[in-house]
Amino acid sequence: MIRPILPVVAAALIDIDGRVLIAERPAGKHLAGQWEFPGGKIEAGETPEAALVRELAEELGVGTHESCLAPAGFASHPYDDFHLILLLFLCRTWTGTPRGRDGQRIAWHRPNALFAIDMPPADRPLIGMLAALV
Repeated sequence: MIRPILPVVAAALIDIDGRVLIAERPAGKHLAGQWEFPGGKIEAGETPEAALVRELAEELGVGTHESCLAPAGFASHPYDDFHLILLLFLCRTWTGTPRGRDGQRIAWHRPNALFAIDMPPADRPLIGMLAALV
């Protein structure tokens, strides 16, 4: 079966204590209730970095710059209706206090604690890599 490829970006926002921010997927969305690295779809004509700066502002109300995003890794995962390519960036510098602007819950966790959290299959392979980097 040929599935459309869906490229998305996500950020591992890392605070001064080495904790990573994750957000709960809202009700009514694919994989609702699972926790993920915040981010979203890359729009036509957008670079991954520009998409992530936009998504972080829209989802969490924080501002950052493309120069503050460090490529960390990627995951490739087939879902029933599409194939997801997830590009993960590390971000240690932003302005504002992250909050779920769409009503989604957010939480800060140490990277190794993420192994015990219900996260989407595309996010899970990135946890070990993230734990090694932070």
